Amino acid sequence: MEAEMKQPEAKPAPAPPRPFTVSEKAAAKLKALLEQQQKDPAKVGLRLGVTGGGCSGLQYFMDFDETKPNDRVIEQDGVKVFIDPRSILHLSGSVLEFQEGLMGSGFAIKNPNVKSSCGCGQSFTT
Repeated sequence: MEAEMKQPEAKPAPAPPRPFTVSEKAAAKLKALLEQQQKDPAKVGLRLGVTGGGCSGLQYFMDFDETKPNDRVIEQDGVKVFIDPRSILHLSGSVLEFQEGLMGSGFAIKNPNVKSSCGCGQSFTT
């Protein structure tokens, strides 16, 4: 009698990486800032982008804004983040965090695409 060959079990494909993620702490801070500045969270969100500049060639910018045509809109934990099509290429897989410490507090972007950054941490290359 021939032994049956077992087929290896197929593993499910991993979920594709999220284009951009907002940490719970960053979302809470964004909500508080929107409320403080009396902005309507149904219409206004964080515009996050990448522009040329800084000593390494690219830098981030953030501002409150409304969505524009062709924006990638990320909605998470009650906040919206708007990213233009060019910037999403540099930000794919990144996480927006809010950090607090003795030396200051603020938003930080954990970007897996960064190849190098300058000493001050304000500009980068991908």
